[in-house]
Amino acid sequence: MKPMCLLLALGILAVRWATARPGPSVLECWFVEEQGGGGGMLRGVTKRPAVLLLRQGPGEPPSRPDLDSSLYLKVYDPAGSLGDSLKGSAAPNCELNRYVPSPAASDWAAGLTPEPHSPRSLDGTWLVLSLSSPQVRLSSLLQLSQSQPVPSSFTIATAVLTVLSHSPAALVGPGKNATLDLSFTYLPPNWDGVPSSLGPPPFGLEWRRQHRGTGQLLLAVTPGLGGQALGSPEGAVAFAAWDEEGVEGPWSGNGTLLLPLVKPHQEGTYLATVHLPHLQAQVALELEIQKPPKVTLTPSPVVWAYPGQAPPELLCLISHFYPPEKLEVAWEFWNGTRGGSKAAGGQAWRSSYRYHPDGTVSISAYLRPPPVTVEQHGSRYVCRVHHSSLKTKKLSAQVSLEVAGVSGPSLEDGVGLFLSAFLLLGMIKGMGWVVSFLSPSTDTKEKKSH
Repeated sequence: MKPMCLLLALGILAVRWATARPGPSVLECWFVEEQGGGGGMLRGVTKRPAVLLLRQGPGEPPSRPDLDSSLYLKVYDPAGSLGDSLKGSAAPNCELNRYVPSPAASDWAAGLTPEPHSPRSLDGTWLVLSLSSPQVRLSSLLQLSQSQPVPSSFTIATAVLTVLSHSPAALVGPGKNATLDLSFTYLPPNWDGVPSSLGPPPFGLEWRRQHRGTGQLLLAVTPGLGGQALGSPEGAVAFAAWDEEGVEGPWSGNGTLLLPLVKPHQEGTYLATVHLPHLQAQVALELEIQKPPKVTLTPSPVVWAYPGQAPPELLCLISHFYPPEKLEVAWEFWNGTRGGSKAAGGQAWRSSYRYHPDGTVSISAYLRPPPVTVEQHGSRYVCRVHHSSLKTKKLSAQVSLEVAGVSGPSLEDGVGLFLSAFLLLGMIKGMGWVVSFLSPSTDTKEKKSH
């Protein structure tokens, strides 16, 4: 397997504490927990309401007697990742689950946890927060405080490791470059604001793709540990670095993935996992490949037919689009004299897909129209196409119907006129020959008389 190329990027922004941050101050959430049964079987899943206070002014949070105090969380987030990431975003889906710190299971990340047991700083209760909206995808590990005020209607939680992306669903055309942005922040557990002389810890970055039941490792690297980057030979490149090393926490990092000249087989779910010693946070992003079709109709722009006879067979070519699914083709008939449209009569069918080297496909739709009447003169046949890449828009191509003998000479009239003109021209030439033949004889007689 060919080693992946790794780019180390140094940012210029140091994320620091701010007293006021944009974004929502309160998040309604669900705490989801699996219920175990005998023999390792699950009895089901329970959901309980929870609330996250991301920003709170002076004084105690408002009372919420409807909530369990362990699920009414006042979140301490000096990095500001939670509030800042949701600025301008639609209300996200929010879910909380229990989390247990543990070493990474992958061999390539074993160097992050040389000791088998987690440090005492990771003791206590942990939750993993998952947020998703059309604008953001986020996962954050929350450590609940072990010294809560008593009595209290809420629980203090600290956002220790947060991983987020602002490209949760990327749409890219075949042959274009795809960028799946990823950033992360880390606040050491039990951090008291004292600058660290050691700087940020080593971390691991992993990108995987899942599509139609199969998974593939794209990139795995541990910057700072001297490990060799692992991955597939697709040319994937990732930035993997802390933005600014050596400053006091919280620290921020970059793990953005670049995919050059993507092909349709590269679409799917991309799992980005950031590994820290005994901690892992993951987000799932979607990459969708789309290309709108081109629509052409032959014959065009006019078809002829005699009254009582069928026009020529129509071919509607829908070419170079992706994905093959979610394609709709409809034949319409617009009556020129009565107005309005209806589904075209006749026999309609499609060809099989034709695949092109770039991964796009083409298909042909056919229509064999029924015999026409004089009243249908000036009507139109329309091939209308809708594809998922077009959103609400539709593409169409049309051809006009001309019924012979309705407007202007018919085809038979044209042939008759041509034959009449040909015969008339022949008669004129014949008379010319006669005149030419008689003229010399007359001249000869006149000479003899002299």
